[in-house]
Amino acid sequence: MGALIFDFDGVIADSEAIANTVLAETVTGLGHSTTLDQALARYSGRRWDEAVAEIEAAIGRPLPADFSNQLKLATFDRFRTDLKEVSGASNFIRRFSHLPRCIASSSSMDRLQLCLSVLALEAEFGSHVFSADMVARGKPHPDIFLFAAGKLGVGPEKCLVIEDSASGIRAAVAAGMTVVGLCAASHIREGHDLRLRDAGAVHLAHSWSDVEHVALQFFKS
Repeated sequence: MGALIFDFDGVIADSEAIANTVLAETVTGLGHSTTLDQALARYSGRRWDEAVAEIEAAIGRPLPADFSNQLKLATFDRFRTDLKEVSGASNFIRRFSHLPRCIASSSSMDRLQLCLSVLALEAEFGSHVFSADMVARGKPHPDIFLFAAGKLGVGPEKCLVIEDSASGIRAAVAAGMTVVGLCAASHIREGHDLRLRDAGAVHLAHSWSDVEHVALQFFKS
């Protein structure tokens, strides 16, 4: 039997637009006017230390020592009030509940736990929620996906991964897994699907219904 491995932000949780809205508001508050689209273009998908360096260059001074923690708290507060699932995610998860499955995300465990609670999806994954904090290297390295497959007891070639980022696609491909590039969340902009294809996505999906068609074929074979 195969397994399903889900990225989280932008795949199950429609969180990327919220997080980048809070980031844009915060950077604007520091004196550098920033829109959501600008935050997505400049900071999304980058390592946090790179994003911090970019913000400091934009505002012309070092960020306050507590910047990252205050941004995290503000983002969590917004998740508690505004977070929704990517449309169709929970129906898909329950549709394939007979398969081993897990979350393999670059996000911190406290963020994952909060968002799963807000979305009432904790019971769907139980202890099978894995953060890149648990492995030596984050995406685009394959470590988190190989770790997840090992925990599920399923070979990489039998795993179907659902991802929304180019770095996540590259990580899944490097792990020897089949990957679906999902472009269904509210942060997706024109050309995103082409970037996922270039990163190695075997399948592209613009809805969870599209993912379901791929999954039915993958697990039938």
